[in-house]
Amino acid sequence: MENITILGAGTMGHSIALSAAWANQTVNIYGIDEYDLENAVKGLNNKLKVMTENELFTSEQMNEIRQRIQFTTSLEEAVSEATFIIEVIPEVLDLKKELYSRLEALVKDDVVIASNTSGFTPSILAADMLHPARFVVTHFWNPAHLIPLVEVVKGEHTDAVTVQRAMDVLTLMNKKAIVLNKEIPGFIGNRLQYALFREAQALLDAGAASKEDIDAAVTYSIGRRLPVTGPLMSADMGGLDVCSSISNYLFEDLSTDQRSGKVLSQLANENKLGNKTGEGFYSWEPDVSAKMNEEREKTLIYFLKNDLKAGI
Repeated sequence: MENITILGAGTMGHSIALSAAWANQTVNIYGIDEYDLENAVKGLNNKLKVMTENELFTSEQMNEIRQRIQFTTSLEEAVSEATFIIEVIPEVLDLKKELYSRLEALVKDDVVIASNTSGFTPSILAADMLHPARFVVTHFWNPAHLIPLVEVVKGEHTDAVTVQRAMDVLTLMNKKAIVLNKEIPGFIGNRLQYALFREAQALLDAGAASKEDIDAAVTYSIGRRLPVTGPLMSADMGGLDVCSSISNYLFEDLSTDQRSGKVLSQLANENKLGNKTGEGFYSWEPDVSAKMNEEREKTLIYFLKNDLKAGI
């Protein structure tokens, strides 16, 4: 079993730590200051409370999980005994590279350094590292304590041992880990997600339907199937002759936009950024925000319970 350290105490950082601690692993979380850690503790306690209320574990187990997670503002202390480090800091390339440089001066050569980046390829991140063979991307999905998927992405110099150690850690954390055969921007999940988002933007910009009906078209159709069958298996079940025929005439008409759509660009320029500013495609009053976050959390917990029962 690896000694895990999480560098970054934000939402993703403490959620990943929760996943590890739930799987009986001890975890250190590094935050930049006491305020950072206070927010992490608050977020962690809220998640533990919700999970206990939804009977994912008992109150006694909740306390045991909490005790497996330690917090510190000292990077040296956080990594002193670490064998597997997961970096979860902001998506700023220079900031990440500076951290890796500090880490390589503090830890042994065989300590795995993983990044939770959702955008940078591992070869770019590890370009200045002394030991890039021990670097790998482990891209968790938000909320990391409820979403099973983790994308493992190896860089040009990542060795097989590093990939296997990452897979072993994620298996212990009860995650559904997938390995990319080649590094590619956006990895797998985001490329699929943004292909759908691009077409949704194009439909909205073209006035094909209201935003509510575009969302409903996903929620009440393919959204119901996707938890069971992904796009390729769905095609098999529908018949590849039919899917090939539809692809041949429909692909010509699908959006190929290379930039954000008109409506999205306008909203972003007006600082209407969605939930975090109170207005985006939709209006986000505090009660609406609380309700939608609660509904999403309950749905994810429902699927997670099914996964646990099925042993996935």
